[in-house]
Amino acid sequence: MTAHAMTGSHLIGGQWQSAAASGWFYAANPANGKSSSERFSEGAAGEVDGAMTTAAAAFEVVRDLPPNWSADLLEAVAGAIMDLGDALLERGEQETALPRGRLTGERIRTYNQLKLFAEVVREGSWVDAVIDTADPDRKPAAKPDLRRMSIPRGPVAVFGASNFPFAFGVCGGDTASALAAGCPVVAKGHPSHPGVNELFAAAVLSALEGCKLPRGLFALLQGESHDLGALLVGHPSTSAVGFTGSLRGGRSLFDIASQRPRPIPVYAEMGSLNPLVILPGAMVERSEAMAQALAGSVLLGLGQFCTKPGVIFTLGDNAQKLIPALARAITATAAGPMLNKILRDRFCDRAGEFARVKGVKTLVNGAASAHAMMAPSLWETTADIWINQRALHEEAFGPGALVVCCRDEGEVIQCLGKVQGSLTGTVHAGAADEEELVARVIRKLESLAGRVIVNGYPTGVEVGDAIVHGGPYPATTDPGWTSVGSASIRRWVRMVAYQDMPDALLPAALRNANPLKIQRRVNGARSDDPVSAT
Repeated sequence: MTAHAMTGSHLIGGQWQSAAASGWFYAANPANGKSSSERFSEGAAGEVDGAMTTAAAAFEVVRDLPPNWSADLLEAVAGAIMDLGDALLERGEQETALPRGRLTGERIRTYNQLKLFAEVVREGSWVDAVIDTADPDRKPAAKPDLRRMSIPRGPVAVFGASNFPFAFGVCGGDTASALAAGCPVVAKGHPSHPGVNELFAAAVLSALEGCKLPRGLFALLQGESHDLGALLVGHPSTSAVGFTGSLRGGRSLFDIASQRPRPIPVYAEMGSLNPLVILPGAMVERSEAMAQALAGSVLLGLGQFCTKPGVIFTLGDNAQKLIPALARAITATAAGPMLNKILRDRFCDRAGEFARVKGVKTLVNGAASAHAMMAPSLWETTADIWINQRALHEEAFGPGALVVCCRDEGEVIQCLGKVQGSLTGTVHAGAADEEELVARVIRKLESLAGRVIVNGYPTGVEVGDAIVHGGPYPATTDPGWTSVGSASIRRWVRMVAYQDMPDALLPAALRNANPLKIQRRVNGARSDDPVSAT
């Protein structure tokens, strides 16, 4: 693709459009407060309606295309993103203050996510085709021919995240999985990095043009106003929503979607404590090494990873070997810029709430400084205080963690019983720890987390087929899905059964000849063989 000149506009129906009457906003570098030279248009009702209307029209076109059209598009988008070259990385540095190495890694992850979903589409079994053939001689009633598969819901709204501007941005996993399912995407870009959003949108437009697909399959809307998101969720053509962000923001969108005349699902990933339990044997065997690794996990991305271990439960007196080492490692970490000043201020508010709880000891007192700069913090308390102080049960999104010292196994299990739904749960055990206790901890973590880790750290999510990036509320609005990995495509589809349908009218995935050569479940057995006509 050719180099993109920044427009500050929305992308709607393949055209860059500005809405001057709705106002303008600017990006700001969180490290130095410097505003972008370009201004960006604030979207409103007209832009939402234009984007959703063209998305609905595009959906009607692609429903009749051969099923691999989305694989071609995803591969083209992946290539167009790489063609953006250093311009994408430079813009990312300006708007997020994230280091070049981090952004380079995120770009590769974004590329790989798109390629993964192209492979999922081409392999084809994601549609979960099931065929139960007819039995006219069955008594007392004949058995009908029933065939079931998943089909795309329709246009979906995707909200880009602030903490992963590439991998969870307007071309991140939500967009990749939705396009793979055959759903048009209207992306609401995060206002912290609007230039990054526009570059990604330009890459998608280039791919759509190269694949000769309807340009309404992707739109970008920009803006700081919460009203823009509400309008997008409330539009009658929106069939589902993907969101990564705060509990307040995700719950607000969920409530709007629930109150529509025709409610729609909101797949929101929100707050997560990500409890980490350290048993005595692990502390005896590797307390110093664990302190260094744990500090690295807590402070990775300045604590702005959704999988950051926010609360650490220790068991027994050996914790006094680990906690000072953890405090030293966190103290040695310099202040850095959070993703924006709003997040920095919210973290300061939560830190203040922690510090005001009687019985909470501040081990490392992080301080805010100019713009969005923040130094890391560490707090310590006891199990009985943690259990009874609900103010300590909410996530502090940023560079800090709370250590809870438990005296015995009962307190550990009781504490875990108070942890709200999380994306992850981790246990560190040593050779001397009793298997029964380790198993009990794992069972508790299973009940509250989407991913359970043993002797590792939750930050860093492997994108693949087996990953689960989800969990019970408030980690997500629905624990039955994942926002990362190939299974995330299931959010954007619904099941349809076809009864006694003539073969020529069936979707290709369900026809007798199996023209797509995909794995199907036929009369209870997995097979890619044709079905004998009856």
